[in-house]
Amino acid sequence: MCNAETVEHGPELSVIVPCYNEHGNIKLLYHALLKALIGIDWEVIYVDDNSPDDTMHHVWELSQKDRRVRGLMRFDRRGLSSAVIEGVLSSSAPYIAVIDGDLQHDETKLSEMLDSVKQRHCDIVVGSRHIEGGQATGLANRWRHFLSNKGIWLAQRVMPKPIKDPMSGFFLFKREIFIQQLPKLSGKGFKILLDLLMACPAETKIKEIPFQFRSRNFGKSKLDLQVMIQFIGMLLQKLTKNQFPLAFLSSLGMVICGVLINFLCFKLGLRVKFTPMVSQFIGALGTSYLGTIIYTHKCGLHQKKFKKLSFYALCLVGVYFNTKLTLYLFQSGLSFNQGSLIGAGLGMIWFEWLIAYFGSIR
Repeated sequence: MCNAETVEHGPELSVIVPCYNEHGNIKLLYHALLKALIGIDWEVIYVDDNSPDDTMHHVWELSQKDRRVRGLMRFDRRGLSSAVIEGVLSSSAPYIAVIDGDLQHDETKLSEMLDSVKQRHCDIVVGSRHIEGGQATGLANRWRHFLSNKGIWLAQRVMPKPIKDPMSGFFLFKREIFIQQLPKLSGKGFKILLDLLMACPAETKIKEIPFQFRSRNFGKSKLDLQVMIQFIGMLLQKLTKNQFPLAFLSSLGMVICGVLINFLCFKLGLRVKFTPMVSQFIGALGTSYLGTIIYTHKCGLHQKKFKKLSFYALCLVGVYFNTKLTLYLFQSGLSFNQGSLIGAGLGMIWFEWLIAYFGSIR
């Protein structure tokens, strides 16, 4: 029978760290939390999507030295939002913080964020790069600045309770708030904060505090075109009150994006005096490249070589039939624009099917 003196209370704060290929940052973040959370009963839960760089082994090494460190490794599942959800559900702490594993978020703000929620000033505290005192200089390049800014602009147009930085990945909340809204969360994509804020009732109190977004030390950003397409799909799902599955909206967004890439390349080819068929071929290669980006994101970089080569070969088959179909439509009397759009649409549907098929086999 256990003596009362040996019973330890659970943590007051759980810090959820979704990570993928962050082996170089695991121990650095842990030591940063040690300094930032003095006087707070805390734990950190690294949720790893089976990184091929042995991220989880570094977590396990730390957990043998400090029981406040826990690791949750997911197999055959990817995505920041679902990782955060599983991390929250694995904890019983009354307060939860979400922070990226790349050290770009300012962990020294966590105690201030916790105090704001504990003193009932708010239910959710968001670390903001876009209020006075905040900075987003750590974004890697103009492309990331563009994607982030456009994402914020879109989110602010549809949110019932707009905030300055709805795309932030750094926030703290009462666990009960999250659990209450859990059935409404899509669990898809990379913007779990936006998903949560759009699910919360109007009376939910939200506060923003400024922080300076730092440059990444190791690894590379996960923000890319497909993340933005998933983000737009999530916005559409919320606007249609979950009438359409997010997978359907994301796939539709991929098809539309692929068709636009194909068509724009086609028009550019005509402008520089290429023949219609050469222009369509270039456009089809553009959609094929988009397909490979999506496949790599969904299925990971560590797929078997034969499987990857098979996927790429079938992508080239799609390029061929896209071009041949467009030629047939031209010869049947359709305009160049009409033929190009139809060929691109069917070609992108082919790529979507390939991605779904190869993503389902092991």
